[in-house]
Amino acid sequence: MSKVILITGASSGIGKSTASYLATKGFKVYGTSRNPKQTKDLSYELIALDVHDSFSISEAIKTVIQKEKRIDVLINNAGMGITGPIEETPTQEMRKVFDTNFFGAIDVIKAVLPHMRKQQQGLIINITSIAGYMGLPYRGVYSATKGALELITEALRMEVKEFGIEVTNIAPGDFATNIASGRFHSPVLEDSPYKKNYGNNLDLMNNHVDHGKDPLLMAKAIYKVIQTKKPKIHYKVGEFLQKFSVTLKKVLPDKVYEKMLMKHYKL
Repeated sequence: MSKVILITGASSGIGKSTASYLATKGFKVYGTSRNPKQTKDLSYELIALDVHDSFSISEAIKTVIQKEKRIDVLINNAGMGITGPIEETPTQEMRKVFDTNFFGAIDVIKAVLPHMRKQQQGLIINITSIAGYMGLPYRGVYSATKGALELITEALRMEVKEFGIEVTNIAPGDFATNIASGRFHSPVLEDSPYKKNYGNNLDLMNNHVDHGKDPLLMAKAIYKVIQTKKPKIHYKVGEFLQKFSVTLKKVLPDKVYEKMLMKHYKL
């Protein structure tokens, strides 16, 4: 029996590539989007789900369960970006990103867990970010949301293991997606003390995404994890230097690592 997979944020980017790829592998794939009617010609079914709306989440889960009687794999991919100096980034925008990247993922997990527990098996994959392993200048809020999801996954793994449910993180580096166009950018203010450094780094961040890896690489990594009997706690996918930066953070003194980051970002 082919596994039933639910993937949030599947109308574009990594989510779309992953859903399309997994469908070619014989899985029954349900993707989600806030506006599924706007996306056409897909090889998988796209259903409505807004991670900010608990009723929307429960209805989407109910739709899949009614059709398939089970959900074997949940891929929490829906997310949004945010950039800006912390001092100048509106707090309400920070909360919005946490509601999407962190609390939205948690609410979908909560809705799926009772069904996986009943099945006595299941796999939850949280798509985080290599940025979640370090506080990046002008991306601190985004780093915080992904870092929080990484840590809560570690706790959740231990809580649900007795029910036959596996939980893991997959942290991508920079991929060529439309996240830059959808993220919240604090404006570069003319009278801001951060104008020069933030403006330069905003261009650098966008350039990294534009020249990022093909999202198909993430899709293949996710497929490999799904096929793994006992997944690891953390996976990292991307350029060697991006993955290596996580290792360096573990072994270098904090201030040495900070100087390395500041040199990279020309601060």
